[in-house]
Amino acid sequence: MGASHGHALHYHGHSPIHRLPAHPKIVALLVFVLAVVATPREMFWPYAAHLLALLAAVRLSRVPFSYLGKRLVIEVPFVVFALLMPFVATGPRVAVGPLHLSQAGLWGAWALLAKGTLGVLASLLLAATTEPRDVIAGFERLRLPQPLVQIMGFMIRYLQVVAGELSRMRIARASRGFQARSVRQWPTLGATLGVLFIRSYERGERVHLAMLSRGYTGRLPTLHVLTATPAQWALSGILPLVAVGVCLAGVVAR
Repeated sequence: MGASHGHALHYHGHSPIHRLPAHPKIVALLVFVLAVVATPREMFWPYAAHLLALLAAVRLSRVPFSYLGKRLVIEVPFVVFALLMPFVATGPRVAVGPLHLSQAGLWGAWALLAKGTLGVLASLLLAATTEPRDVIAGFERLRLPQPLVQIMGFMIRYLQVVAGELSRMRIARASRGFQARSVRQWPTLGATLGVLFIRSYERGERVHLAMLSRGYTGRLPTLHVLTATPAQWALSGILPLVAVGVCLAGVVAR
C-alpha cells in the first residue's frame, strides 16, 4: 500500500508547463476542448490552426512527440468507428473511387477524427506534465464535489494494488497449467474477475473502517493549497484563447 503511485502517462520534466499549477491547466484543457468541439466541421483550416497551436504547446513542454504518439493508440476504437461511419450512415451518397459512401458519414468521420485526436492529444499533454496527485488537488481547488475528488484519488492510489492482485492471480493460474486458448476457458476468467471484485470490495470496506477510526467525517485533509499567480494563469490561457479565436474566425468565415 505504501508503494510508489506514479503514473505511466506522466513524463518527468522541468519545462514551464510542468511548473504550472494543475488547476489553470485543467481550465485551459476544458476551454480548448470546448473550442475545438464548437469549430465548424465544414472548414479544414481551423483544425490545422488548432493542431499547430497544440504542437507549439507540446514543444514548450519538452515532452517528446514520440512519447505522446505512442499513447494516442487509446483512440483506436474511435478511429475504427469513424472509418465505418461512411459505410453505415444514411443520406445522400457520393462516389469515392469504386465506393459509394454516405456524405453525412464522411463529414461525421472527419469531425470525429479531427476533434477526437485534438482532444486526446491535449489530454495526454496534461497527463504528461502533471502528477496524478496534483490533478486531484487541482480538481479540489476548482471546487469539484468532494465525493468525486475522493473517488478519483482512491482510484489512482489503489489502481496499482488491484493490478498487482490481478497479476498474482494470473501467475497462480499459470502455475497450475491454465492457458486461455478458447472460449471454454472464459468461465474461469469470469470467476477470476468475480474474485477480484470481491477482494477489492472487502479491501475498500477495511480502508473505510480504518478511515472512520481515524476521524474521517466525509472530507479528507488538505495537505497543501494550490495557488497560481496572474503570470501562470496568463501562460495557461494562451492555448485556449488561441483556440477560441480560431473557432470564432471559423464561425464567421462560414
